[in-house]
Amino acid sequence: MASSKRRGGAGAVGEKKDLFHVVHKVPAGDSPYVRAKHLQLVEKDPEMAIVWFWKAINSSDRVDSALKDMAVVMKQQDRSEEAIEAIRSFRHLCSKQAQESLDNLLIDLYKKCGKVDEQIELLKQKLRMIYLGEAFNGKATKTARSHGKKFQVSIQQETSRILGNLGWAYMQQNNYEAAELVYRKAQTIEPDANRACNLGLCLIKQGRHEEARQVLEDVVLRRIYGSDDEKVVARAEQLLGELNASPHVSSLLDVGVSISEEIMERLDLVMNEWTPFRSRRLPVFEEIATLRDQVAC
Repeated sequence: MASSKRRGGAGAVGEKKDLFHVVHKVPAGDSPYVRAKHLQLVEKDPEMAIVWFWKAINSSDRVDSALKDMAVVMKQQDRSEEAIEAIRSFRHLCSKQAQESLDNLLIDLYKKCGKVDEQIELLKQKLRMIYLGEAFNGKATKTARSHGKKFQVSIQQETSRILGNLGWAYMQQNNYEAAELVYRKAQTIEPDANRACNLGLCLIKQGRHEEARQVLEDVVLRRIYGSDDEKVVARAEQLLGELNASPHVSSLLDVGVSISEEIMERLDLVMNEWTPFRSRRLPVFEEIATLRDQVAC
C-alpha cells in the first residue's frame, strides 16, 4: 500500500512538472538552452537569458533555436546591433532549415536599426531564391507559425510579402519609382489594402494624383482584401483628403510609365512561368535596377 502511494505521488509530481512545461511553453530538461528559456519565459530575466543562450550556442545545445531566440530577446532589449552581429557570426553553425527564419529575423533587425541598404539586399536575395526555385525547398507551400498556430503559406503569398517589404524599403530611400514597381507587382499576385495605401502614397509623391485617387478609392470602397481593417481605411481616407486639398502637379517622371508597364509585363511572365527547380534569369531586382537606370537617363 505504501509503495503504491509512493508510486502515485511520484506520478502526480511528474504530471505536474509536465503541465508546468506546457503552461509556460518551456522545454523539459536541464541544459543551457532549457535554462535560458526558463529565464526568458518564467523568471522574466532577459539579460540572464541572453547569457545562457550564449552558453547554449557555445556548447552546441539546440543552436538553431538558441541563436534565433537570443536575437529576439536582444531586439526586445534594444540590442538589435548585437543581434545582427550574432546572427552574422554564428549562423554557419545552424542547419540549412534554419537559414530562412534567420533571414526573416535579420530583415526585421535591419528595419529597426534603419539599415535600409542591408534590408534591400537581403530582400533581393530572398526574391532570387524564389525565382530560382530554391525557396521552400522547391515546394509550392511551407508551414509557418504565428502566435503558436501553424498555417500554410504559398510561394505566391511569400513573394507578395517580400515585394511589399521591398517597396517599403525603397520608400525609405525616397525611391518612389522603384517602390511603385514592386508594389504593383505585389498587388497583381495578392491584392492587399495596406500595400494599396503605400502604392497610393508612391503615386502622390510622383504627382500622379488621378492614379493615386483610383487606388485609394478601392480601399475606401472596400474592394481589396484587408479593407475590413478600419485603421487601413482611415489611412486611405486621410491620403484622399490630403490629395483633394492639394493642387495637381504633373510629374516629370510620367514619361517613365510605359517603361514600368513593359517591365511589369516581363515580371508577370517570370511569375506565371515559375516552377520549382526551374532556373530563372529575370529576377525582380534586376528589372528594378533597369527601371532606375532608364528613368535616370
